[in-house]
Amino acid sequence: MANLSFSRQILPALAVLCILVSAIFVARSQPDRALAQVTETPAQVPSEQKGGTVAGAGVVEPSSELIEIGAFLPGVVERVHVRAGDQVAAGQPLFSIDSRDARATLAEAEARVERLRASVAAAQTSASIARRQLGLYGDVNDDRAISRQEVIERQGNAQTANAQLAVARAEMREAQAQLQSARVTLDRLTVRAPSAAQVLQVRTREGQYATAGPAPGNSSEPLMTLGVTRPLHVRVDIDENEIDRTAIGRDAVISPRGNAAARVTARFVRAEPLVVPKRSLTNASTERVDIRVLQLIYSLPEQGHRLFVGQQVDAFVPARQPSTGKKAAAR
Repeated sequence: MANLSFSRQILPALAVLCILVSAIFVARSQPDRALAQVTETPAQVPSEQKGGTVAGAGVVEPSSELIEIGAFLPGVVERVHVRAGDQVAAGQPLFSIDSRDARATLAEAEARVERLRASVAAAQTSASIARRQLGLYGDVNDDRAISRQEVIERQGNAQTANAQLAVARAEMREAQAQLQSARVTLDRLTVRAPSAAQVLQVRTREGQYATAGPAPGNSSEPLMTLGVTRPLHVRVDIDENEIDRTAIGRDAVISPRGNAAARVTARFVRAEPLVVPKRSLTNASTERVDIRVLQLIYSLPEQGHRLFVGQQVDAFVPARQPSTGKKAAAR
């Protein structure tokens, strides 16, 4: 057998093999361009709104809006009393901050009040004795029986006793105010529900450090979020160029995003008087983000839907019918 030449026979074969492997790899890496079944139903105009409609994007929210809960005082979370989904009553504890220092301060304030209460009682006794002694000198009719100096001393003793009693009472009031402040501080370490609502989200755990006010790093996330979910509301954004066409005050048809077949009629509640920048985006290619919107609030029925707080929906609001004069002018 003749010797194989690397440059003339082996190298061309390797090149052809590499080309075949590359072609197979490119063919397999191409995206599947076959038509797939549509999994989401796009939003459709309701047939019952025959007079025209205005579409808007909406977000489900509690009827009370979101109630964001934070800590009054910083500290380590000692106990979390609720879980997400719980219904809480007004004043019910939500979570507690470590209160050992506050309890020690309260005990010290209570002891100071007891000590000053005894001081006030002693000052009252001294003032009473001084007044009685001064009264004895006043009952003497003969000026020669007592000296003028003794009368002056007794008067001074009575005034000093009254002044000491006033000081003791003032210190007592100060101690009572400090005791009340210590009780308030201890009570504020237990964060309670401001009203009857549902716990929507819990972002704190036992042992975590809770800051008072905004979280570190300019994070605006609260420690807990509550809301009244009976009923739920929908906040619908109407583009400012569609405001004149919108029949504000009429009910709207709400559909979950991606499920146009599920429809529910929502009752009109109110229109927010302030036109605000658009924040609820639909990610559509034709959507404008440099526009302001009028927010309309609708109330959902308590039954007949499976919508949750924060869920995006498509809303269809009836269009306002033009007046007769405008129709005639158009003709």
